[in-house]
Amino acid sequence: VQLQASGGGLVEAGDSLRLSCTASGRTFSRYAMGWFRQAPGAERDFVAVINWSGGSTDYADSVKGRFTISRENAKNTVYLQMNGLKAEDTAVYYCAADKGPYGSWSKIQSDYDYWGQGTQVTVSS
Repeated sequence: VQLQASGGGLVEAGDSLRLSCTASGRTFSRYAMGWFRQAPGAERDFVAVINWSGGSTDYADSVKGRFTISRENAKNTVYLQMNGLKAEDTAVYYCAADKGPYGSWSKIQSDYDYWGQGTQVTVSS
């Protein structure tokens, strides 16, 4: 599985962005999908996760109420809608696929099997 993330850019505080991550292959709908981010000089952190059907999601406390993860299995794509962006959201954002037990999902990076290349999000204050 190859993951291609896109949609990053330079925006002002309060603006919105939508990140997309498109997967190759025919098994996308089996995977839980996650978004993680890495700010300069920091470790990569969990942002959001969605289960295979889109019926279950979870978020980091820092983005709850502002970010929404969703997916379109027919398009092999997962999205991260980011509203009310803040300077502290500046980071490289990575999508990842977890081929763990069917129906499961995780916030733990080591549980993910495939990673995209990352897309830069920069929020100016």
